[in-house]
Amino acid sequence: MGAETEQEKRLRQLSAKLGYTFKDPSFLVRALTHRSMGAKNNERLEFLGDSLVNFMIADALFHQFGGISEGDLSRVRAHLVKGETLAKIGREYDLSDYLMLGPGELKSGGYRRSSIIADAVEAIIAAVYEDGGLDACRDFVTRIYQGRMSDLDPDKVGKDPKTRLQEILQARQADLPEYSVISVNGPAHAQEFTISCFVGTMDRKFEAVATSRRKAEQLAAEEALQVLEKGNDDDG
Repeated sequence: MGAETEQEKRLRQLSAKLGYTFKDPSFLVRALTHRSMGAKNNERLEFLGDSLVNFMIADALFHQFGGISEGDLSRVRAHLVKGETLAKIGREYDLSDYLMLGPGELKSGGYRRSSIIADAVEAIIAAVYEDGGLDACRDFVTRIYQGRMSDLDPDKVGKDPKTRLQEILQARQADLPEYSVISVNGPAHAQEFTISCFVGTMDRKFEAVATSRRKAEQLAAEEALQVLEKGNDDDG
């Protein structure tokens, strides 16, 4: 038996991190190979992985949350399978260190790009399915999502801060928050908006600054939410 090559060593290290040993390591190689490397890349696996993760997360949510509506299930699933979440999962496994990219992508820092990392996660999910079958793939998806699923609050996930703040105040039969523009500074192409969010039930204004009115409103609402939720924790 010959000495282990550098690539074989790296693949073995990644498999150990992922908690799955490939019977055919070529599936993992393909899953890590970006299209900038040529025709033999991970795009077809990514296509399959996208459907698999949507199905498996939908199935898990369906059984974990028996009392929530189809619309809420769809919202939570969308949050869990979106590119941003997949990229975070990829970074938790240091996936950037194992991606195979062409010279151009390497030079431009493609290994740090969220979309490339997210695509690779989907491709790996499909690679596990192709290598080990449906049960192995389900076990793998369950494992990489375990922390997110166990801490999941379906009332919060996928909702922006303004929506969450409004729902909390409505549930308390309190007045809705009032947003107002305090100032707009800077040239037209680089404006900064300072927004206040007044919450009557606390008799308090929360201010935030961002490059758009919408972003500033969301940040101000998030500030108000943090104080509201901290108050609930203190009450408990």
